[in-house]
Amino acid sequence: MLQITVRPPEFFDDEKQEFVQDKGQDLQLEHSLVSLSKWESKWKKPFISKEEKSQEESIDYIRCMTVTQNVNPQIYDFISSENIKAVAAYIDSPMTATTFARDDRKVTNRDIVTAEIIYYWMIALNIPFECQKWHLNRLLTLINVCNIKNQPQKKLKGKALYEHNKALNDARRKQLNTGG
Repeated sequence: MLQITVRPPEFFDDEKQEFVQDKGQDLQLEHSLVSLSKWESKWKKPFISKEEKSQEESIDYIRCMTVTQNVNPQIYDFISSENIKAVAAYIDSPMTATTFARDDRKVTNRDIVTAEIIYYWMIALNIPFECQKWHLNRLLTLINVCNIKNQPQKKLKGKALYEHNKALNDARRKQLNTGG
């Protein structure tokens, strides 16, 4: 969860003859499948895409991410560039220690990923629905791990098969105390 403070700009109070700044509001944000689903239902397009989002779409996603109750809707008009940078860093964070080996042979998947596709993956992999509130990158990592673990083991070929068999033979020779 990310917490940001949004402060309206300072203004001049004519009665007091001084500059005043509203204390603003703290917003707690969660980049989750729930947020993604809310945003996509409003904008009718996939959030996860290479297409650049407009300022209005980006601010609205922050609104969809907000879990703080009773937020003044006008506070979103005062989101600063620092707030947007903090939110972008939070969205890009992997939120897990799990990493994947890079596979250069991997074919790029050109499927459009929407909230419903992610929900389908959750159902197909028996991932409980409470995970829809996890950070989205963590949920996608879990989905990727489940896909990898559910794949049949790849058969060894060529040099890898030779090395594997050689290691097995060497271990057997050592165990049986033989030379060949």
